Amino acid sequence: MSSFWSIWITVLSLGTLIGCYLLLRWCLKNFAGVEEGESMGHQFDGIEELNNPLPKWWSTFFLLTIIWGFGYLLVYPGLGNWAGLFGWSSSNQGVLNLEESKAKAANAKENGLIVQYDMEVKAADEKFGPIFDAFAKRGIKELAADQEALKVGQRLFLQNCSQCHGSDARGTTGFPNLADKDWLYGGSPETIKESIMHGRQAQGMIAWETMLGGEQGVKEVAAFVLSLSGREVDASTAKAGQEKFAMCAGCHGDKGQGSAAMGLPLGAPNLSDNIWLYGGSQRVVEQSIRHGRAGVMPAWKDILGEQKVHVISAYVYSLSQD
Repeated sequence: MSSFWSIWITVLSLGTLIGCYLLLRWCLKNFAGVEEGESMGHQFDGIEELNNPLPKWWSTFFLLTIIWGFGYLLVYPGLGNWAGLFGWSSSNQGVLNLEESKAKAANAKENGLIVQYDMEVKAADEKFGPIFDAFAKRGIKELAADQEALKVGQRLFLQNCSQCHGSDARGTTGFPNLADKDWLYGGSPETIKESIMHGRQAQGMIAWETMLGGEQGVKEVAAFVLSLSGREVDASTAKAGQEKFAMCAGCHGDKGQGSAAMGLPLGAPNLSDNIWLYGGSQRVVEQSIRHGRAGVMPAWKDILGEQKVHVISAYVYSLSQD
């Protein structure tokens, strides 16, 4: 700290304490010319004004507070560059040791929580492990017909998957509905388990605006895409978009049936139904074509383990069989 600011802080701090002391002394003096406890000669509404001094307990505590303030500034750093009687300062080992002590305490607490967590996980594995072992020996389709297994799978789903797919598994913008029969990578039991186990990294839909010749090309392809699902669009615009859609057929198929229908694990959605991952309005479809889309689902194998994934897979599979 510079000398100027050191002096400024010192004068301000000491001046405030001295000012408080002088103010207290001034308030304790009798300027009324009337003995303490005697009448001031004023009455109002039957109430007589007396010359009462400040309460002794109040003035005593005020004085002790001022003395404590001087003592604090003397012992601890606070007056500019003054390091205090203990030699502490904002940049020396005293504070560093204090911070180090806090860090050690935090680490000890964290380590304690980790140990406690590990113990709870171990106890849970010992209790529920045999149940999941039994589930793992059965096929997903068989588990999907077992109400007890579905209850376990639903609880696991709510704890780990509902944040993205919703508690009813019907998804939201950018997260697919798992309760219908529309699948980006396939809806067989094995494929569902593979998706949960290893996650999915979409190949990504690139931005097409430039390659389609600008905004007009985007509108034309959007019109054709909307027509695939039976929407009413301008016929001439859709026809122009059909010619450009050939560039999209590699992923979505020449009829927009999606990569899953072609047996390709690309994650390209079916455009010929009326199910939309990001929204099916003309504005949103144009935005998807213009800027592209990319989705990622994390792998759950190392988080939950294969046995729990097996049960969740059965639950998810059952949702699309109703």
